[in-house]
Amino acid sequence: MGVRVAVAGASGYAGGELLRIVAGHPEMEPGPLTAAAHAGTPVTESHPHLAQLDGHTFEPLDPARLSSADLVFLALPHEESAAVGAALPAGVPVVDLSASFRLGDPQAWSAYYRTPHAGQWCYGLPELPGARERIAGARRVAAPGCYATAAILALAPLLAVGLADPGDIVIVAASGTSGAGRSPSAALLATEVMGAVSAYQAGGTHRHTPEIEQALRAAMLPGGSAPPPGGQAPGTRGPKPPGGPGPHDSVMAPWPGGGPVVSLTPMLAPMPRGILATCTARLREPGTSTRALREALAAAYDGEPFVRLLPEGRWPTTAAANGSNMAYLQAAADPHAGRAVVVAALDNLGKGAAGQAVQAANLMLGLPETAGLSAQGVAP
Repeated sequence: MGVRVAVAGASGYAGGELLRIVAGHPEMEPGPLTAAAHAGTPVTESHPHLAQLDGHTFEPLDPARLSSADLVFLALPHEESAAVGAALPAGVPVVDLSASFRLGDPQAWSAYYRTPHAGQWCYGLPELPGARERIAGARRVAAPGCYATAAILALAPLLAVGLADPGDIVIVAASGTSGAGRSPSAALLATEVMGAVSAYQAGGTHRHTPEIEQALRAAMLPGGSAPPPGGQAPGTRGPKPPGGPGPHDSVMAPWPGGGPVVSLTPMLAPMPRGILATCTARLREPGTSTRALREALAAAYDGEPFVRLLPEGRWPTTAAANGSNMAYLQAAADPHAGRAVVVAALDNLGKGAAGQAVQAANLMLGLPETAGLSAQGVAP
């Protein structure tokens, strides 16, 4: 008998990827698999590629039933995830794939989500300094967002050693359509998506913005420790203006002492899965070389099983990461603009969601961190 894991929201894309990984995991086996809208239907009706789960049926969402497992994955919208997370017994290990418990500052949460702040759990990006120890000792872990994972892996090492200016960060990132979830939408019809790349939630409105700023701020602190919950929100000054309805109402400004300020422009690309993020920041010192940037990244990720710095001159492609838990990085100094450029590619359902959640769960359960996870992509 392996470790029984429950998956709430198992009929979605991230939930399906969790099931795929769990089905092939040497130490895990599926426990309760809930999907409120699909309760009573076979798992393989939503996920026909998971032949090993033939005979399993989706159940109604019931926190008491979920808590019978040894570990629970929550792959739910953030409103539902917050409620279910609060209802689960404190002794049950939980990894949440939603945004519900990522942010420490209630003001940052309310500016981007407009629902009550549910609190902050341990942030589940193992490659950050000191994160593995914190994750291994936690009973509640918030898995990072997909855009956030790409941007943080790309930029954190440069900020940590002072090569880049945290007050001038620009990220342009393209995601596959699975990042929008499985709910039907006219904007995601093949007719609308194929042959088109489109920007969305530009101008500082994307919800991963404060998450990226929070994690980069933590990477700049000694030992990579996170700012205390309730501290000033990343990139904000004071309360939002009364009556303001959206993220634009927060007044963006550098952290005291020159902390992170991020401008994120996400794009929808005509592909099912993958993220390609071009992350740039102003160089602190003119003349900083590509070699210096690459050395900082190499030092940070030397020996990491799921982060690879590509040989100089080779740039990341989403195709290489598809189906894997890998993140690929490449860096170059742009002397003309005086900026560091780091490009990251990963699978938004793998290292950007389900794979990363399993990586954290392995640490929480005392299992080998790489168990059940592949560094090899799928091609073509």
